[in-house]
Amino acid sequence: MQDMPSALQAHKLSNDDYKQILAILGREPNLVELGIFSAMWSEHCSYKSSKIYLKGFPTSAPWVIQGPGENAGVIDIGGGYAAVFKVESHNHPSFIEPYAGAATGVGGIMRDIFTMGARPVASLDSIRFGEIWRDDEVGRKHKSLLKGVVAGIGGYGNCMGVPTIGGETNFEPCYNGNILVNAFCLGIAKAQEIFYAKAQGNGNPVLYVGSKTGRDGLGGAVMSSDSFSQDSKSLRPTVQVGDPFTEKLLLEACLELFTQDLIIGIQDMGAAGLTSSSFEMAGRSGSGMRLYLDRVPMRERGMNAYELMLSESQERMLICAKKGAEEQIKAIFAKWELDCEVIGEVTQSGDMELFWEEQKVAHIPIAPITENAPILHLPTKEPSYIHTLRKLNPLESIQHHTAQHSLTDIARVLLGSIDICDKEWIYSQYDSSVQTNTLIASGQGEGSVVRIKENGAALGAAIHAPVRYCYLNPREGSKIAVARAGRKCATRGIKPLAISDCLNFGNPNNPEVMWQFKESCEGIKEACEILQTPVVSGNVSLYNQTDSTDIYPTPTIVSVGLASDPQWVIDSAFTKEGSKIALLGEIGEDFGGSVLEKLAQMGAFGAHLGGEIVPSGDSPQIDLAREKRLWDLLLSGITKGLILSAKEVGEGGLGIALAKMSILSRLGCAVQIALPKREMLFSQTQSCVVVETSDFAQLQELAKLHSFPCALLGEVGGNSISIQVKIDSALGEQCGSVADFVKGTNAKFANLPQNPQSNHSPTAKPATAVQGEAEAGFFRTPRILEKDNQAECKKSAQTQKLDSSTASSNQQASNPQAIYLSIQEAGEIFFQSFTKHLGINA
Repeated sequence: MQDMPSALQAHKLSNDDYKQILAILGREPNLVELGIFSAMWSEHCSYKSSKIYLKGFPTSAPWVIQGPGENAGVIDIGGGYAAVFKVESHNHPSFIEPYAGAATGVGGIMRDIFTMGARPVASLDSIRFGEIWRDDEVGRKHKSLLKGVVAGIGGYGNCMGVPTIGGETNFEPCYNGNILVNAFCLGIAKAQEIFYAKAQGNGNPVLYVGSKTGRDGLGGAVMSSDSFSQDSKSLRPTVQVGDPFTEKLLLEACLELFTQDLIIGIQDMGAAGLTSSSFEMAGRSGSGMRLYLDRVPMRERGMNAYELMLSESQERMLICAKKGAEEQIKAIFAKWELDCEVIGEVTQSGDMELFWEEQKVAHIPIAPITENAPILHLPTKEPSYIHTLRKLNPLESIQHHTAQHSLTDIARVLLGSIDICDKEWIYSQYDSSVQTNTLIASGQGEGSVVRIKENGAALGAAIHAPVRYCYLNPREGSKIAVARAGRKCATRGIKPLAISDCLNFGNPNNPEVMWQFKESCEGIKEACEILQTPVVSGNVSLYNQTDSTDIYPTPTIVSVGLASDPQWVIDSAFTKEGSKIALLGEIGEDFGGSVLEKLAQMGAFGAHLGGEIVPSGDSPQIDLAREKRLWDLLLSGITKGLILSAKEVGEGGLGIALAKMSILSRLGCAVQIALPKREMLFSQTQSCVVVETSDFAQLQELAKLHSFPCALLGEVGGNSISIQVKIDSALGEQCGSVADFVKGTNAKFANLPQNPQSNHSPTAKPATAVQGEAEAGFFRTPRILEKDNQAECKKSAQTQKLDSSTASSNQQASNPQAIYLSIQEAGEIFFQSFTKHLGINA
């Protein structure tokens, strides 16, 4: 072996680490043992810097079957069934090799799900890139990264036959040197037939199943626990290579295996490969294990014990079987043309003993590497930028940049911005309808929903990370992440039950980053406790840093919930003319971290002033008890038939929420609202939802029972989006509470301009709600469109023409306090802008 200082440096081990290794072994480690310590004590596997904060999360509830610590979390969904789910990162590999990194991220999270005995039924993703709009090397690089990541997600997920039903895509300068790829998977299993990652029972055989082992992914766990430099090409050998067709075979073989009483436990060979799966299974069970590495199926010649233990080749599992079940298990995997070999047995020693051709090559106590691995208490320090940015007033900057622009102009810019415009170019590459259970998928901007045939219910999931808020205020931003993910479910009629988190942060050796992490965890903890959504699974990804530039704190939260009856699942598209539109909540002055602030900084309303694109002020504040009342009000109103459609007030504020509801349904709206400042139409205040109601009076009474504000805004109808703002300075003392609907809406509605003259292409793209299969306007009642109807629906949507009547543009210009947009123009902007940002043809 090379000299020890060089070996330690190559394995990212410190001198303190080495002293602990000497104390554990009582001798100097060999290369195989050093590699094992390096992988298992890496941040990626041990959570040594984050574990002290994660322990504070609430993880239990009557409906929680399994919390953190297993391959995935499990909750009871009734009828004898359980939902199994987890979100995980594959950031570093995707930056190095975008297609392979994203594809294997999807494959790895799916294995975590079916390892538990669940069939995957849906997936989501959260992907984040840098300044893709730039016309330079950075912009070109991130366009390439985006294309590779999207192709990798679609390529693997589509082959697996698992629908990708939702996600989010975000672009910020902080990701220029370090993109994020977070993948989520949801599966269904029988509640009494969950399989766990354990290895117990002296003498029970240990089996290797799946693909053969190669040299791909060597050192992947260690690589994911380090920061980047600009040159990442040398790291490409550490990125795994996935094969979705083999994974599909492995999925079916495992599910068949689970129907028979043959195994004790099973675990995916993920990060650190055979090392992590063997040590973790034995560690959880307080057992020992003996492995014969020359029996491992190999894809390449000349492989040694070090490579076999640390390879991260994909599509592999480790099984602890019952004695005497070996031949039955081999027969199952042979049927699916997969390798299956007995490579060891469980012992009672508490040690891991590794052999190569009958020679012992490693002997390590298991507990110090797993359950008792070192925990770091890294220093924390509040970043100085926090107070500097909070002294700034983002509204003043917005008012300065937009003073010469009407609300219509501002709405056009927001609808076409890369943060708000429709991402059909992305989600059209994913199969969202396979398995024929998808009720709501991408294109609605809210939670996604699948039907569960086994128990007649519906499961919803939503993914979110408000990174600009979290940069300004990690604790408050993380509360909002939990609340908003749950709110996206509640607006669909789904009761949030639990969350999975993927905590993406910078270099933990930076005290300011660890302060951000600590504050974020405190925010998540508080939100989960008050909202009653425990954390049941998750992942931490640190060292998201390139050349000393850390990403913004990015706590990606996935909320999962249940509707007992799919008939009460609703979407965001208006359903019928004449319905009343109401606002649940109150609009405040919340522009810190807003899209409007970002666009003003980017020069969207005039000359770019230069400098960084950085959020300022403070993030919006959230009252979590009030948020919980909002969820309860939404769920009650939907099941009573009072709420027909709903859209949370998110990016772009109330004005964009209303515009999206019209675009998705191709039904106009007429709204009048009193605000102290016209810009507040685009304020991103929390705990606000726009609803279409069948009976406003009854909804208002229901809102009173839940102690929640409810104001009438206007009416659905026509083919124009008309939002008039009455400036009422008297409301300033109330910080922007919404006044009741101004009387005379119906009379004014009859005289509103229809389809103002468009400055865009005359050919409108129809509003699609669900990934090209179930368009809004055909998706009024939650249902699945059969394949023979899908083509006809799509054809109908594409050929539908809106009324071409126009109104004088002078009328628009004369009222800068109003939005007047035809649905045709708004739809063109919303649906056609993303490909323009990418510089490609639609």
